[in-house]
Amino acid sequence: MVRRVGLLLFDEVEVLDACGPFEVLSVANRVAGRAGAPAPFEVVLVAAGDDASGVRARGGLRLGADVHVSGAPDCDVVLVPGGVVDAVAADAAVLAWLRRCRPGAEVVASVCTGAFVLAAAGLLDERPVTTHWEDLDELRAAHPALDVVDGVRFVDHGDLATSAGISAGLDLALHLVARLAGDDLAVATARQMDYAWDGS
Repeated sequence: MVRRVGLLLFDEVEVLDACGPFEVLSVANRVAGRAGAPAPFEVVLVAAGDDASGVRARGGLRLGADVHVSGAPDCDVVLVPGGVVDAVAADAAVLAWLRRCRPGAEVVASVCTGAFVLAAAGLLDERPVTTHWEDLDELRAAHPALDVVDGVRFVDHGDLATSAGISAGLDLALHLVARLAGDDLAVATARQMDYAWDGS
């Protein structure tokens, strides 16, 4: 089964928050292909904001997109990276897309401050969530009903997952590869990436 993954991009997105999970999924597809298996993931890059062709990430890196959020498809997996999220968390088109995807998605996930976007969309609930260590108190203050936890790389509830900051998105992405496409592929993907991943 090929799963469509919608990866949200927006101006001032944190580069590794977005590109780290993208790399994990891309490498997982290549590793699967070498073993004679079909690619398990189809990644769709979804742009928020005014420029449908792409965004300017933190530090100035230009990232292209496949589709603007206003025309984005429903996805099996939705990944919302972090960065400077004030504008994207208030973007009605982004929130509408997330709410539309949520009922049919296997998992909606955030990296780092992407949790603020999921919270703004009303997708987080009483189950524990996390974000970058520097933003834990701000998330608690902005959304006092949430159970915000620290000291974890990620929290996965099956249909919702959140991760801590930046490099923790790699751990979450590898975890999702293991969950959705098998432990062996996740281990082989981490090895191919020369990434020290212990499966947790």
